[in-house]
Amino acid sequence: MSVQPAFAELAKVETKEAFVQLVSGKTLSRPLIKLQVDAAGTITGRGVRWDVTGQWAWKDGYFCRDMNWGGTEIGYNCQEVRAKGDTIRFTSDQGTGDYADFRLR
Repeated sequence: MSVQPAFAELAKVETKEAFVQLVSGKTLSRPLIKLQVDAAGTITGRGVRWDVTGQWAWKDGYFCRDMNWGGTEIGYNCQEVRAKGDTIRFTSDQGTGDYADFRLR
């Protein structure tokens, strides 16, 4: 019997339209972090006690964002997006780096 990694259950989000449909009107949350990502390319929210702001665009099948967290530039990164149900996962460096899971609420 083989065990599949947890991300195998999450489907890759392939298009901007599918991504916007997932996040539109929702808050992306994880412990101490709440973000809103709108269709116009804006990211807003709070991380721990600091404001989070940024811009995003969909490029070549990836969510590419530039963010600021409490005055600190987080920088530009293109991320693979996967989702299932109320879970959305962002994996940095076009799917080869670290990942963060958020609940869609």
